[in-house]
Amino acid sequence: MWKSVLAGTTALAIAGGSFAYAQQGSGGPDHANRWRPTAEDISALGDARIAAIHAGLKLNADQEKSWPAVEAALREIGKQRADRFAARASADMPKGPKDPIERMNKRAEAMTQRGAALKKLADAAGPLYKTLDEGQKHRFAMLAHLEGRHGGGNEGREGPGRMHRGGTRGPERGPQPL
Repeated sequence: MWKSVLAGTTALAIAGGSFAYAQQGSGGPDHANRWRPTAEDISALGDARIAAIHAGLKLNADQEKSWPAVEAALREIGKQRADRFAARASADMPKGPKDPIERMNKRAEAMTQRGAALKKLADAAGPLYKTLDEGQKHRFAMLAHLEGRHGGGNEGREGPGRMHRGGTRGPERGPQPL
């Protein structure tokens, strides 16, 4: 008898806790009061990140000659990201197209733009990367977030702590050096 009462009480406590947690919402009680970065914040953080990459690489005089092209490509990617963020945050921007074909077309356009900027970065960084020693290469990958969260390829890119919707990446997601 006591086992039945104990099992029932335990089940009730677990179920009650689950319902209370579910009613909080995904963001918890302070979700609405969270700090949300502005486009200016995104731009400033991108500039800081570029400076961190440059400082972390500790380039020699010959390697410094290749840095301006890499920095320009990184800044272009950062500007595109800040522009996307500003457009998304704009109050007059609708939530997005409801038509799935239009959504696919918009996503393809955004991916094409990001792909072109990423190709420009790869072309600019290639000559510099060839001159880096092993330590610099490792720091470059870490600082530019090119290896994902767990250090290899893209595994972990959508793990805990990564923002994603519905298990797929939207137009502003994917391997982003900024």
